[in-house]
Amino acid sequence: MSYVEKNLIPGEKLVFRTGLHWTVLVWPVILALAVAAGGVACLIQKDMDIMYAGAALFIVAGAVVAFAIFKRNAVEIAVTNRRVMIKTGMFSRRSLEIMLAKVESIGIDEPAMGRLLGYGTVVVHGTGGTPEPFTRIARPSEFRRQVQEQIDKVKQ
Repeated sequence: MSYVEKNLIPGEKLVFRTGLHWTVLVWPVILALAVAAGGVACLIQKDMDIMYAGAALFIVAGAVVAFAIFKRNAVEIAVTNRRVMIKTGMFSRRSLEIMLAKVESIGIDEPAMGRLLGYGTVVVHGTGGTPEPFTRIARPSEFRRQVQEQIDKVKQ
């Protein structure tokens, strides 16, 4: 069960969920492919010691990709009918939960590539609080739209 689902209060409904964009995996996968290529080069050798090194390189490549996936999945961003919830962190946790009535603004910064691929930086401003930026968020415009829609429903 996810952090968001565990922390819903009675009567609260999950409206929208997002997280980190898949592009955060690009560099770890490139690194893993380079390490795995070294592993292939070692495995085609006839020397057993070098073949063991090749096997170890494959394990390292798998660990790099696995760590990146776990890190990506450790970020949860959600909009409910009552609040905005953002949780980051794999081993230590940082969470931000703002009641919809306390959301002052949500800013989005989408670079050109982010607009094409659907990611950007979301900056949440709560009343009286400091801006909280979250980078490489998938579907940032939809996130903002959902927050605004829920704020309008709360005001009615």
